[in-house]
Amino acid sequence: MFMKYCDREDNVIEWGSEEIIIPYRCPTDGRIHRYYPDFYLKVRDKDGSLKKYIVEVKPKKQTKPPAQPKRKTKKFMQETFTFMKNTAKWKAAKNYCDDRRMEFLILTEDHLGISL
Repeated sequence: MFMKYCDREDNVIEWGSEEIIIPYRCPTDGRIHRYYPDFYLKVRDKDGSLKKYIVEVKPKKQTKPPAQPKRKTKKFMQETFTFMKNTAKWKAAKNYCDDRRMEFLILTEDHLGISL
């Protein structure tokens, strides 16, 4: 869906999928890993200027910490580790973008109008 948008929009000058590699330290194991954000976009803004974006597409549920249950179930622990890992990736992506005058966006089903 997002790729079709990129192909159809005249203001999207170039785009790619999982082309950028961003190193990040995972808090669950302390090791350096590679993060491949979903999309890179170069867009012509309304004023004619060019903007570059790194875009991650995620279900909204994965962009928030999991709700604390009464018991710490295996599912809760997995969701917690996933959220910690994603947060580390997104922090690294934000720093990467700040260093390169780019913007990092996380899009959810609310932005795309679809179910993820």
